Amino acid sequence: MSFVRADALATLTRYREALIGANIILFGLWWAWGSLGAIKWIGLTITAVGAAILWSGLRHARIRAGHGGVGVVQVDERQITYLAPVGGGFASLDDVGRIEIATDRAGLAVWRFRTGNEILFIPVRAEGAEALFDALTALPGANIDAAIRAANQPPNDTVVIWQRGVAKLH
Repeated sequence: MSFVRADALATLTRYREALIGANIILFGLWWAWGSLGAIKWIGLTITAVGAAILWSGLRHARIRAGHGGVGVVQVDERQITYLAPVGGGFASLDDVGRIEIATDRAGLAVWRFRTGNEILFIPVRAEGAEALFDALTALPGANIDAAIRAANQPPNDTVVIWQRGVAKLH
């Protein structure tokens, strides 16, 4: 028997990293407020670390966990693998030239990883698709906020998340 409703528990679980960051901030401020000298600076440092954890936690909480979609996504050392009954495949982040989120024919959001002439389609709701957001952090200039918005609400137009820069000849 649980004393917490299932939807409240799901929300707390979703925001657990942000809640931990908020508690660390409170602890650091408590140290900084009631102390002098080095302990005060340690408290302020703890507060800064808590703020970073809070910011990261809020960002992760905005990403809805992938459930209910077709297939499973695995990310291992810059290698994205999509296992599905039909249309699975893999792409290396080193070979990807463009990453987009668009809608498929059913109106559901899908990732599109373009590697040369090939495109890897991954449903946003595929199991483990939230790992793609962590993989995007390795790409310079990736628009993660646009990816979160497009993943949470299917876009009308194609949203370019990242595109490889064109090499200058001069």
